[in-house]
Amino acid sequence: MKKKITLKHIAKELDVSISTVSKALKNSEEISRDTKEKIQAFAKLYNYRPNNIAVSLKNKRTKNIGVIIPDIVHHFFATVISGVEKYANSLGYNVIVCLSDESFDKEVINMEMLANGSIDGFIMSLSSETQQKGDYNHIKEVTEQGIPLVLFDRVTNSVQCDKVIIDDQLGAYKATKKLLDMGKRNIALLTTEDYLSVGSERTRGYLRAHADSNIAVNDKNIFKMPTMEMEEALIRDFIANITLDALLCVNEIFAVFGLKVVKELGMKVPEEVSVIGFTDGLLSKYSNPSLTSIAQHGESMGETAAKMLIKRIEDESEEEEYFQTKIIEPTLIEREST
Repeated sequence: MKKKITLKHIAKELDVSISTVSKALKNSEEISRDTKEKIQAFAKLYNYRPNNIAVSLKNKRTKNIGVIIPDIVHHFFATVISGVEKYANSLGYNVIVCLSDESFDKEVINMEMLANGSIDGFIMSLSSETQQKGDYNHIKEVTEQGIPLVLFDRVTNSVQCDKVIIDDQLGAYKATKKLLDMGKRNIALLTTEDYLSVGSERTRGYLRAHADSNIAVNDKNIFKMPTMEMEEALIRDFIANITLDALLCVNEIFAVFGLKVVKELGMKVPEEVSVIGFTDGLLSKYSNPSLTSIAQHGESMGETAAKMLIKRIEDESEEEEYFQTKIIEPTLIEREST
C-alpha cells in the first residue's frame, strides 16, 4: 500500500515546523507568501490530502466502537465481545456488534454502514470468504480515511493496522506434542483450508510437532474443511476412513462432533482415541467426556484489542504511525478426553 504523506513528512522535507505547514495549507496570513507557495506546491506534487475524517473524529467523537465478527455460534467470539465491552464501557464507549456471517458482501456492507460517522473505530475478525477472495480494498479504504482499525484472530498482512492474535501455531504444537508424548502415532488433524489464517497456522504447529519428534505424518490423517461451517457428512467420512488414535480439531464445534463420531464408531475415549479442540468454551467443559482444549483467551484478546483501538482514537499527535501485533500465548487445558 502506497504510504500517505503527512504534515510531519512535509515539515521534515522543507525544514519547517508542523504548525507552519498546517497554517500554510490553510492559507494563513501568519505565513509568508513564499513559504506558503513552497509548502502548497510540495503538498500538491505529492498529492497531500488533509485527513478530514480523522480530524472530525478527534474533534467530535461518537464514543461508539464497531465490532464485526464472522460467526456468533462460536463461544470464542462471544468471549472476545465480552472483553471489548468491559474495557470500552469502563471508559464510556459503547460497542456496536455486527455479524458478517462468513460473507464478504455482508462484511463490506457492515463496514460501509458504520464508517459513515456512526463509530470512532473498528475491531474485526475477517470472514472466511474475505480471506478466500484475498480482497481487502473495503478495509484499506476505511483505514485510509483515518478510521482506526484493530484486526483480531483472523488477520492479514495485506492491511496495515494494529492486530491481536493468539499464537495459533504454538497452540497446535502444544496439543500435538502432548498427544505424541502420550505415545499417539496416528493423530488425525481436522482443520480448514490454508486461506484461513488460523487453519494455516494450526496446521503448521501440528506438522512442526511431528518434525521435532522425528515422527512421520500420514497425509491421509489431515483433512482440510472448505470453511469453518459444520459439514457433518464430510467429518463422518474422514474419521470413518482412517486409522487414528487421536484427533486434533481446529475449533470446539468440530472437536465435540468429532468426539461424538468416534464414540459412534465404537472407539473408547480416551482409552483408544484422545481428542483435543480449540476454544475451551462451555461445550468443552460439559461434553461427555469433557474435552481437552487449547484456550484462546478470548476475553483477554478483546480487552487488548479495545485498549489498542481506544489509544488510537484518543491519540491526537502528528507522530508517524507504527502498528503493533500483540500475540497472546494459548494454554492447554487438560480434561477427560485425553
